[in-house]
Amino acid sequence: MALSSKFPHQFNLIRTFVNAKVKWVQDPYLDTAVLREKDLKQAISLKNQIISSPSKSLSMYTASLLKASLNLPTTTTKFIDKYHCVFTQFQPSPGLHPHVKLTPQALSLHNEELAVHNSLTNREDTVQRLARLLMLAGMAKLPIYVIEKLKWDMGLPHDYVTTLLSDYPDYFDVCVVEDPSSGKELLALELVSWRKELSMSELEKRASLGYSEDKRRHDIAFPILLPKGFDLEKRVKTWVEDWQTLPYISPYEDAFHLDLNSDQAEKWTVAILHELLSLLVSKKTEKENLLCFGECLGLGLRFKKALVHHPGIFYISNKIRTQTVVLREAYRKDFLVEKHPLMGMRYRYIYLMTKM
Repeated sequence: MALSSKFPHQFNLIRTFVNAKVKWVQDPYLDTAVLREKDLKQAISLKNQIISSPSKSLSMYTASLLKASLNLPTTTTKFIDKYHCVFTQFQPSPGLHPHVKLTPQALSLHNEELAVHNSLTNREDTVQRLARLLMLAGMAKLPIYVIEKLKWDMGLPHDYVTTLLSDYPDYFDVCVVEDPSSGKELLALELVSWRKELSMSELEKRASLGYSEDKRRHDIAFPILLPKGFDLEKRVKTWVEDWQTLPYISPYEDAFHLDLNSDQAEKWTVAILHELLSLLVSKKTEKENLLCFGECLGLGLRFKKALVHHPGIFYISNKIRTQTVVLREAYRKDFLVEKHPLMGMRYRYIYLMTKM
């Protein structure tokens, strides 16, 4: 049944709060959650470069050339020296450039991390989350560059194309799409067939299984969690309460027919953002990554507005030289409510990085 026939036209309400100005209030707990992972992505990316080398080491000269591609905050030498419990320099033989390799502790952690990546449970979880990413907003394919931006937050192995995707030809295929803005051809990842069994959002899963589909759509509301001392203006609070009562449209359905200025369209947009963040192992990502994904769906401007209008659902942290969007409900203070096995490994890398 078409989505438009499920919901009468009166639910396509035009926004009553077009010029919503919701102030940003700092959340020290969620800022701490972001700060905890300072330099973590860069350290693991450098680790992966080292371990991918046949000798399990890199010359310091070669390592120095990676500064820009790995987005290191300082010179490679200073970065390696700072995290001396993860990386160590050595002289392979007289007359050669110094090399860098992993410390025994870091190598042991890498092997444990590899075991997590290679476990059947994790592989199936990763494949299903990636399939759901492709299915958001009724889509079935995404340019590879968009997936690359989300690779870290999705918990994909660094060589996922060869070590993961190739083993699931019944799920994925690599194809070519045309970039509508430039007309250039881009590599894309395509879902071979729609997976109806995966098209239930995290919020829908939490809804009572005893409800009919239409009743469940009316009863689903987004958890609103605001930090202490933060109060929405009365008119904003009233608008949010009314907005919450609108029917919930699955982020896996195509609702592009809705008036883009309507409250119902915004609720669908928020559903997509909420589900996307729910698919990530850390339940957060850089704002730039979300907007890149949104632009690919033709929802870039809507994503920007939704993030600003709903501070009780999404928190934007300004730490670590960027803006990071955090799904509030996924955290209790500064810790994840449910910790993915890969996040457990990452926290152990953080411990090693902070050892003196």
